[in-house]
Order: sequence, then structure tokens, then C-alpha cells
Amino acid sequence: MFGYRWGWRRKGPGRPIKPRVINGLPKANRFIPASLEESSVLGEEQVKMTIDEYEALRLVDYEGLLQEEAAQRMGVSRGTVWRCLNSARKKVATMLVEGRELVIMLDA
Repeated sequence: MFGYRWGWRRKGPGRPIKPRVINGLPKANRFIPASLEESSVLGEEQVKMTIDEYEALRLVDYEGLLQEEAAQRMGVSRGTVWRCLNSARKKVATMLVEGRELVIMLDA
């Protein structure tokens, strides 16, 4: 189990962040297109995915759980899982379409 912060606070203390339950780290945290060295995207920025986004994507798309079930496993609301999932899917699509490197951020 790892606690992770979703985003950063910009102002005062605000509401405390709920710890997330992550059932396992990915086997690889960096995905590089095979043609990256040959293409002109070397200067492109990396696509960075948080561990929350990875876990939501794994539970819903890989394991086939409903968002409610994934939310219970992660210890967060269904809305939070929905936001993480949408963000993760957009980042994977960006990586595939633009041929950019994807990095899963393992630290907070």
C-alpha cells in the first residue's frame, strides 16, 4: 500500500488528501517507442503518468472491474477513479499517436 498525492495544492492547507491503495508497482515504469532514436521527437517532452492513474487503468481496463469496484479497492470515490482513468487514457493515446515516451511516476 502506498500513499500518493493527486496533484498539488496551490493555496492554504485545504482538505487532507486521502491515501490511495496501490496493489502493486508496474513491472516497467518507462515505455519508449522503438523508432524514438530515429525520429524527430527526441526533444519532445515525456508523457508522465501518476501511479494513481496507472492503478485505475489497470483495475478497470486490464482486470475488467467496474469503476465502483476499482474505487473500493483503491480506497477513493468513484469520481476520483473516473478522473484518474480519463487522464490515464488520454496520456496513453498521446503516447501512441505522437510517439512520445511514457513514464510512470513511482514517487510522490
